[in-house]
Amino acid sequence: MTRVLVIEDDPIIGEMLTLYLTEEQFDVQRVESAREGKFALDSYQPDILLLDLMLPDASGTELCAEFRQLTAIPIIVISMKPSVTVRIQAISSGADDFLVKPFSMQELKVRMDAVLRRTSSAKPLAVVYKNEDSTIATEVQQGLTLDLERRTIVLDGEHIETTFSEYEIMRLFYQHPNRVFSREELINAVRGIDSFINDRAIDVHVTNLRRKLEKNPKEPQFIKTVWGVGYKFIR
Repeated sequence: MTRVLVIEDDPIIGEMLTLYLTEEQFDVQRVESAREGKFALDSYQPDILLLDLMLPDASGTELCAEFRQLTAIPIIVISMKPSVTVRIQAISSGADDFLVKPFSMQELKVRMDAVLRRTSSAKPLAVVYKNEDSTIATEVQQGLTLDLERRTIVLDGEHIETTFSEYEIMRLFYQHPNRVFSREELINAVRGIDSFINDRAIDVHVTNLRRKLEKNPKEPQFIKTVWGVGYKFIR
């Protein structure tokens, strides 16, 4: 059963979320503060996080960035603030989707299913070595590869932690080396057509990936910009 952590201090909205998601066969734990949420990440080990940006002990899009530093699971922000600026800031801070209150519970479930489906649909990426005795599948230890169980990028044997969206972009690149992806293609691959994200958020994710992976982010060797089109990955 999928575990959902709801961080929401409004008792009415919190209770509605808990009841609805429980009826939809999710395992739900709800807390009312950022402090309790951080504790629950470790004790409850959720599969997805629903995060209100206005909590009694913290508020703002920097709150999303804090939780992104603590976990790589999908984060859906739920907020009273409808401004485009707040949405962009939340996505750029690591959120995987954004819903403005009040919202449809059915839409919430569809968006949750979408990010969870993308999380669980990762296929093993391995190099197969053959010898006379057996065929052995193993992950490459040198260079750049992916750890599917931990959902991290492995660079020269070192695990590089990423956000959900950074990992999904890198997984797409890795599966299609040398292919040029437009920003629109990356948006659709990471979010789904219905989710909120724009070109700027994609650029932010690529910039963050370069900082984590490239020896010199200003002269990237892995993720190249194709001017006027988008990006491509050089393996």
